[in-house]
Amino acid sequence: MFKGRLSSLRRSFTSPEADSSSNETKEESGRSSFFDEEPLPEVSFHGYAATTKHRLLTPEISDEVRNQMPTRIQLYPDWQLLYSLEQDGASLHSLYGKVAPDAKNPGRVGYVLLIEDRKGGIFGAYTNEPFRPTERKRYYGNGECFLWKIEKAATINIGNAKASCSRSSDHHWRFRSYPFTGLNEFVIYCTSEFLSMGAGNGHYGLWCDSSLINGVSDPSLTFGNDVLSREGNKFHIVNLEVWRVG
Repeated sequence: MFKGRLSSLRRSFTSPEADSSSNETKEESGRSSFFDEEPLPEVSFHGYAATTKHRLLTPEISDEVRNQMPTRIQLYPDWQLLYSLEQDGASLHSLYGKVAPDAKNPGRVGYVLLIEDRKGGIFGAYTNEPFRPTERKRYYGNGECFLWKIEKAATINIGNAKASCSRSSDHHWRFRSYPFTGLNEFVIYCTSEFLSMGAGNGHYGLWCDSSLINGVSDPSLTFGNDVLSREGNKFHIVNLEVWRVG
């Protein structure tokens, strides 16, 4: 079932040229690549075990996320899987240990978080720093960070709209990103008990508990995001991955 859903995602994923609404979303984000007229190097994924069945990252998703990254990060062709819930177990402590930088990678890199919920929704975040717990309530991260999600949008055929929308095959997948708004600086906040991004008015843009089982997503001032999960503002984590770009 999982493989079938991802295959459908690959076939029907909206490209920037095919969907004007997707173009509008990217233009509003202000993060379009300087290399739109020249193709970026092909991304190579490293780190999946041969036995890993549930793989969240696809070339289509990586292309969409990469287009919103800072230009210098877009140029990195190698993406390294640092943490996988399936491969490493459901533990926030393990996640922190796996994503901690080492002396072999002193340069500036980026990090991509992907989450799958119980309804098959896929969403996540991009950060300029690895997730790490802080001793006191201190936010970190900069304006390069953003939240994102993939949502299903109906394809309407003019003259036969009702029939088109009634068929399950008449839809496409649309990527939406939510860049830093500048309204506050509550970008990343992590403790031993939870991981979070975005905040304001008592709500987190994205929040995951220490067991990596339950999560919360609400609109936040930091990113101006919608609820990310297809389950609603409270969701169950089915799969989760963290990748290093560069």
